Amino acid sequence: MEAKMELKELIALEQVGKSYQQPNGQQIPILENISLKLNTGEIVALLGPSGSGKSTLMRIIAGLIAPTSGQVLYRNRPMLGLNPGVAIIFQAFALYPWLTVLENVELGLKALGAEVISRRAKALKMIDIIGLDGFENAYPKELSGGMRQRVGFARALAVEPELLCMDEPFSALDVLTAENLRFELLDLWIERRIPTKAILIVTHGIEEAVILADRIIVLGRNPGRIRADLPVTLNHYRDRKSPEFQALVDQVYKILTNPEFEPVKAAPVQILQPPQPLKYQSLPQVRVGSIAGLLELLEDRQEKDLYKLGQDLQLEVDDILPIVEGAKLMGLVTLTEGDINLPPLGLEFIAGNVDERKQIVQNQLLANIPLIQQIRLLLQAKRNQRLPEELILDILESHFSPNEAQRQLATAIDWGRYAELYSYDEPAGIIFLEQNVEVNQETSIADSQSSL
Repeated sequence: MEAKMELKELIALEQVGKSYQQPNGQQIPILENISLKLNTGEIVALLGPSGSGKSTLMRIIAGLIAPTSGQVLYRNRPMLGLNPGVAIIFQAFALYPWLTVLENVELGLKALGAEVISRRAKALKMIDIIGLDGFENAYPKELSGGMRQRVGFARALAVEPELLCMDEPFSALDVLTAENLRFELLDLWIERRIPTKAILIVTHGIEEAVILADRIIVLGRNPGRIRADLPVTLNHYRDRKSPEFQALVDQVYKILTNPEFEPVKAAPVQILQPPQPLKYQSLPQVRVGSIAGLLELLEDRQEKDLYKLGQDLQLEVDDILPIVEGAKLMGLVTLTEGDINLPPLGLEFIAGNVDERKQIVQNQLLANIPLIQQIRLLLQAKRNQRLPEELILDILESHFSPNEAQRQLATAIDWGRYAELYSYDEPAGIIFLEQNVEVNQETSIADSQSSL
């Protein structure tokens, strides 16, 4: 049995929210009503789909970003400015190429004003602990990706942070290097060889979260909010093939793929906040071709478990969820208790030729996607049946950040073009109707007009 640290509250977030103001004065919420406690002796993983504000939340905890509402408490005192007890390891290695390993590790200590002898001793000690002894005078260009990330770990740990924050620290590494570094970090944590008292890791890997974390925080999006707080009671080191491990991974998949999912009472999950209705439908950034590929794979597949499907396809949650979400929005798949299934319409899509598939997607877009309905209506209302994309972006930027508005428009254009609902002149930034486009769903559009 592994020894556990005594849990004491280190950082608390109370009703924290973060919004960004657009040039037109519109506030775009990124995070909303985040209440969360981080305790000593815990590894906490932040999981959620792209756009859920995971990295923003980490930066608020570190004091790099100020919240718009609510407050952050560090050791029961309101935090102003940078959090003195936090160090961050980013996805990019962020090393200075003209500095040696030792000089890079010393940077944080130098910024804190540590004396030369003291900082040199601490840096050398951490270099030894992290497994880089003998490379003190090497430059980053001489190191592999895994070794460069070790330098990042050593630099963060040398300042002896109480909370070590890691923003997808293994995602830039190859699979074997990431696995090795992940377990070496776990060794250091369990053996108490590093000074940090708590770890917060942002990750898009469900298995990574279950392997490392004592708690998993699942975030929703638009805006980001806490959907679930899952305690992980499995002892380290965890067996990926054990039924308990598989059940927990499957449970996280259920929550991520079904916004309305509420675990049964016996499950070790506490839903902190019920999902809030979206202010504006959010489209996943995925092509129809990817959705069609998923349906083809599902046709002859006996195993319908979404987690196992992701494993077989070697896709992380951020890769497979947008495809599943797009297929679900079009009514081509259904999700039940973490299982993905093909309804009759999905089977009809697979059996159809190109034109029949386009017609199915066309029908579903006009019935289920308000943004595409809106673009179609605006085009029909224009005498020349041409529409500048800036008009749609202006509408979207009332609900999304400028970057997300661009992504939403790109998805709507891609889906609409596939279904031959409209065309797009990219150099001119014009959406337009082809003269020979005939759509038989005008009644569906008129019926949906009241929802726009």
